Amino acid sequence: MAPGSAPRPGPPGRDRDELGRPRNARPRDALGRPLPPGSHGVEPIPEDLDLEPAEALSRAQDLLDRGRAFNAHEVLEGSWKSCPPAERELWHGITQLAVGITHIQRGNAKGALTLLHRAQARLAGAVPLHRVDATGLATYARTLIADLESGLAPGAIPADRLKPRLQLP
Repeated sequence: MAPGSAPRPGPPGRDRDELGRPRNARPRDALGRPLPPGSHGVEPIPEDLDLEPAEALSRAQDLLDRGRAFNAHEVLEGSWKSCPPAERELWHGITQLAVGITHIQRGNAKGALTLLHRAQARLAGAVPLHRVDATGLATYARTLIADLESGLAPGAIPADRLKPRLQLP
């Protein structure tokens, strides 16, 4: 918001924060898709989540292992947006990887390919920090890209292949 400008109220009935930005208060399913108001969805990730790197990676890994790549992306996005500049490519890359996996889970090959290509490029050039296996994750993204580009449908990729290991042991 420009200095001296007032928040905009937005459309009536739309949930907004104190600056007038929209909030998504609708419940979501395990793949991050909005559900009708009043439905029971999965527990949301707080929008202002700010975790130490080790905790963010641990939580994201747990979510990936449970097939909740969308929620893992939300955890990772918080770290990407709050990390020091030297870490941005790494956090951005693993966030995009989680979104690419989300698109596979949703059956969206085109969206998956777009995000996996971006993730692969970022991870290939990222400085490995916090024991993140940037090289291994870039290779993992390339493997998923090859599967999808060969014509394999997203639904044909087994769920256990959509659980990458974020960190080295």
